Amino acid sequence: MAEKVESVSENPAEKVENETEEEDPSVHTLAPITILANYEKPKNGGTKTEMDDFVRAKFKSQQHGEFSSVITNGSTTPLVRENVVDEESGYNPFVHRKLDHPMSNIDTLIHLLKGSLGSGILAMPLAFANAGLFFGVFATILVGAICTYCVHMLVTCAHTLYRRMKVPTLDYSGVAEASFLLGPQPVRKYRRLAKACIDTFLFIDLYGCCCVYVVFVARNLKQVVDHHLEIDYDVRLYMAMLLIPLILTNLIHNLKWLAPFSMIANILMAVGIGISFYYVFNDLPHVTERKYFSSFQQLPLFFGTAIFALEGIGVVMPLENNMKTPQKFIGCPGVLNIGMTVVVILYTAVGFFGYLKFGEDTQASITLNLPKDELLAQSVKVMIAVTIFLTYSLQFYVPMGIIWKGCKHWFPKNEVPAEYCIRIFLVILSVGIAAAVPNLGPFISLVGAMCLSTLGLIFPAVIELVTFWEKPGMGKFYWRIWKNIFLMLFGILGFATGTISSLQEIMETFNSE
Repeated sequence: MAEKVESVSENPAEKVENETEEEDPSVHTLAPITILANYEKPKNGGTKTEMDDFVRAKFKSQQHGEFSSVITNGSTTPLVRENVVDEESGYNPFVHRKLDHPMSNIDTLIHLLKGSLGSGILAMPLAFANAGLFFGVFATILVGAICTYCVHMLVTCAHTLYRRMKVPTLDYSGVAEASFLLGPQPVRKYRRLAKACIDTFLFIDLYGCCCVYVVFVARNLKQVVDHHLEIDYDVRLYMAMLLIPLILTNLIHNLKWLAPFSMIANILMAVGIGISFYYVFNDLPHVTERKYFSSFQQLPLFFGTAIFALEGIGVVMPLENNMKTPQKFIGCPGVLNIGMTVVVILYTAVGFFGYLKFGEDTQASITLNLPKDELLAQSVKVMIAVTIFLTYSLQFYVPMGIIWKGCKHWFPKNEVPAEYCIRIFLVILSVGIAAAVPNLGPFISLVGAMCLSTLGLIFPAVIELVTFWEKPGMGKFYWRIWKNIFLMLFGILGFATGTISSLQEIMETFNSE
């Protein structure tokens, strides 16, 4: 992704989008020259993006007679909008995608599972305690289906925009920028804002996750080591011990090479959950001993946990961009459908049986309900810690790409060493933030609640509306508009419930101290 993402910058694309009054015909001849001159000197000292390259290529191809579009009334918009049908039918982006290390469907599925099966699965029993035993099953499947559908929408829009723009790949923010650029006239001027918002939310959320992962791994290691060696070292010492291994694993910048780490993490997570089930199924109570539905007051806590445990849209486009056969990412059955089906089943099973076993004594993580004096139970903490450690690299991939695309042009002759230095710096910074604020988790959860509801639910709905506004349109009875309004409202619900649960967690943390 570091090689494929674009920088947020100023460029002359807005001039392509604006209609002007009638001018002398000679102006029409000079229009491409004027735009290209502006391209070479971006406004406010900004850098060029691939969207600028797209606009520039359109002008050059028009000058050489490759397209039949013309400039009318001083407007260059037809150069962008003309021949959309031909582009969608005649260009295959997957044939033009050239990757040094393409990922197979299995590699992609492994990464997708690892990106979705994070520490959130351990909190699902508590989520069910806030929802009720059977309502929790229904609500988890509903949330999983909606999150999966939003990913489908995003990838479908991406595939459409590949063909319209004749480019082989776009990252998440690039999809947003392209949809606004080729969308209805009133929204085109907001394309850079859309790109900047998505890049910002992605960076804050995923880099914040990296910081929390450092805290999570260090605390789990401390609990196990302190218990067996009868010592009491500061948790920051364990964070320092993680620094070198984290740096080494994050020098790997290719998703293909990270697949074995994700496979190991998935195996350890499966074994850890299996051991947890061993204790859960021992003397399992009858379902009549638990609430089928908790209360409306507790539902925000359930949705706050479920939405942000199941939402993994941040890693979707990097995975799709690096696939050998990206057309098989969506569809039936498709990598996405298979992966998310497994994820939803696991989340539902852990939540259902965890709450059934521990009832009102359910802790924030199922591992906290396991016996503290048994070696097998304590081994689960080590497995989960190693799993989260190996997940760090996948979460780090996106924020590193966002930072690198913004400063890559500063090092035209030393790109490789510069990239490694930035990687090392960002890893050290994440460990430093974790050491400075060991109770960072609740604050990052608050930011994550705000970011993931927009990234996973609201933005995909907006992107689909903009992408298909003119072609194929909003459908009979404007069903596409109503559907996306529902998704946006659901995203707002996720925003509100996630914020409420995170603020409650922050208050509980401070009260306990």
